[in-house]
Amino acid sequence: MSSADGGYEVVAAEHLPAKVGQKVEVRGWLYNRRSSGKLHFLEVRDGTSIVQAVAYGPDLEKTHPGLFEKLGALPQESSLIIRGAVKASPKQALGVEIGLEAAEIVAVAEPYPITKKEHSPEFLLERRHLWIRSKMQHATLRIRARIIKAIRDFFDERGFLCVDSPIFTPSACEGTTDLFEVDYLEDTKAYLSQSGQLYAEASAMAFGKVYCFGPTFRAEKSKTRRHLREFWMVEPEMAYATLDDVMVLMEELIVFIVAAVLKDRRPELAVLERDVKKLEAIQRPFPRLHYSDAVELLKKKGLPFEWGGDFGAPDEATISGEYDRPVLVHRFPAAIKAFYAKRDPQDDRLALGCDCLAPEGYGEIIGGGERATDIAFLEKMIAEHKLPKEAFEWYLDLRRYGSVPHAGFGLGVERTTAWICGTHHVRECIPYPRMLYRIVP
Repeated sequence: MSSADGGYEVVAAEHLPAKVGQKVEVRGWLYNRRSSGKLHFLEVRDGTSIVQAVAYGPDLEKTHPGLFEKLGALPQESSLIIRGAVKASPKQALGVEIGLEAAEIVAVAEPYPITKKEHSPEFLLERRHLWIRSKMQHATLRIRARIIKAIRDFFDERGFLCVDSPIFTPSACEGTTDLFEVDYLEDTKAYLSQSGQLYAEASAMAFGKVYCFGPTFRAEKSKTRRHLREFWMVEPEMAYATLDDVMVLMEELIVFIVAAVLKDRRPELAVLERDVKKLEAIQRPFPRLHYSDAVELLKKKGLPFEWGGDFGAPDEATISGEYDRPVLVHRFPAAIKAFYAKRDPQDDRLALGCDCLAPEGYGEIIGGGERATDIAFLEKMIAEHKLPKEAFEWYLDLRRYGSVPHAGFGLGVERTTAWICGTHHVRECIPYPRMLYRIVP
């Protein structure tokens, strides 16, 4: 694509290193500016990266009278189009800069509310729509986008069909205490989905290997750094699959995602000052730890943990801290797992489930396992969990008409992004976070 003004080629900033010596046009916003006598150094972001444009006053005055002065007074986040020749500049992050030959000011911004001084998290969350323009947030969300593409590529290349599950559901999937209830019809209640898994199971019975990918909702009253009320999950489900199959798939998916980010998003990792050596260590096989062995590990580390309990964040951090890559903890007590979890035939107290814990204290990023196949068992579990059986009749049909061993899992996009980016709080890993006391912007 070429501009009508002087034949400058319109180029995204991230592609400028391949354009040295050529005339280009970049369309974006003023990220920063400094001046030194007859020179303005303009940092212009276009959504892909930031490039420095150098404006030399005497030359610019000859061709565009008054422009140099206007550029010197331009507020941050003003929108503009810059034109000029790309020059090698090893000191710049991109390795190039633009010798400014012309510029068009599209809109002069009002005083920008986010300044270089330190702001509170609440202040920045209120202005999240602006804050995502900043370098670290911008880098995090570009990495998130690459993770999402990697997830889709992984499953698509392996013969999984994307069959998305509904967001409105008639009943709970994992428990009734954290549901968002909505009015669906005049006399009918519905709930925002906690998980697409049950529908993915039905899809797997039709297509063999499927995945659903979309937002899920939890109304739990949690304010930890690992919880959001709206988050994104990918949930693969496989017919004729076992717990071992699921654990292998978890490993392969994580290794694939990390490799994709290392290949395509190293500049963003550098902005975040992420230690890439720790990511380069993410290779198969992952260590596997029986729940009972994990309990013994926690006791040896002095944590007051008793067999039968679910792991909290400190427990997961302690376990994963023993390894340089994710660890797969399997065969949890059935009492702390969902009603559909299949029991271990070697020990009925246990469920054939697995959690994948990310290293460096990030904890669970994947949970999954085998699903119960026996209809009588499921009917019993639905009753014990005090769930309305009529709402699950369609789910029980999967066991009436050709029940087979099947398994799957759910990977949380925000938790995975937080770990790969080295970000403390998952709220930074989604464009517009929805938390216990936040629903704006």
